Amino acid sequence: MEAVDRVISERLESGVALVASVSQYIITAGGKRIRPALLLLMAGALGYKGTQHHNLAAVVEFIHTATLLHDDVVDESTLRRGFPTANKRFGNPASVLVGDFLYSRAFQMMVDAHDMRVMEVLAEATNVIAEGEVLQLMQMHDSTLDENAYLRVIRSKTAKLFEASTRLAAILAKSPPEVEEACAEYGQALGTAFQVIDDLLDYDGETQELGKNLGDDLREGKSTLPLIIAMQRGTLEERNLIQQAIENGSVDGLSDIVHIVRKTGALEATRAAALAEAQRALSTLAYIPNSVYKNALHDLASQLLVRRS
Repeated sequence: MEAVDRVISERLESGVALVASVSQYIITAGGKRIRPALLLLMAGALGYKGTQHHNLAAVVEFIHTATLLHDDVVDESTLRRGFPTANKRFGNPASVLVGDFLYSRAFQMMVDAHDMRVMEVLAEATNVIAEGEVLQLMQMHDSTLDENAYLRVIRSKTAKLFEASTRLAAILAKSPPEVEEACAEYGQALGTAFQVIDDLLDYDGETQELGKNLGDDLREGKSTLPLIIAMQRGTLEERNLIQQAIENGSVDGLSDIVHIVRKTGALEATRAAALAEAQRALSTLAYIPNSVYKNALHDLASQLLVRRS
């Protein structure tokens, strides 16, 4: 990760001061760096000996950061990782344009791999993520969303870059097709579990722990899995309360909605859905040879289920 950080620092350089300021602000604001870490771990597990994984891990982080910059503008977010969002500090125009810079810099960097498969995977991932963002926008304030539609969004918007990260490691290591597919499935399943847990924490955490405002998803009119399950299990009155909150983007009844989500067992059901995805990720590791890297990948999927922030 130190090598990846060096690549990130070098490639963030720009002759335009505002580009450097906004980029450095969001990149250095913390975060788990889970996507680049996944790429490095999987590359290690597959015995890759080169250095291109450092470059591609930085590419993945740049793409992810660009999506965050754009997301926060679309969602009108003010807090991320416990700090003011870039759009709150620098304004929406700067956030959108620097997000564009990070996308274009990422595409410059991925050429360094001199591998069309790498280009293909990253280009597809970027396109699918953009589609997922638009799909989520279309579904804002839609209280009729079901679990399948919810999963379609998060597998496009979040899990796709996890999947690309682990697939890229297999491509670098020149793994056979069945191993590459297992690596990709690990990433997709882990990314899905990661987002499900993230959505759960909006109704089962504190702002100080989360680094975001409790109830942000409801304020943005997002119908996430805890709410979908609570509406399925709640009384007619409870269902109507949640539906109105989603449709109006209102957090006036947040405490009542949190109570309903907890009372109906929606939190436990949501965590069980995440557990199923984490177990799917763990099952794919049968294709990976034993090593400290494989152990770390196993631990990562297991620890995700006790995530609190």
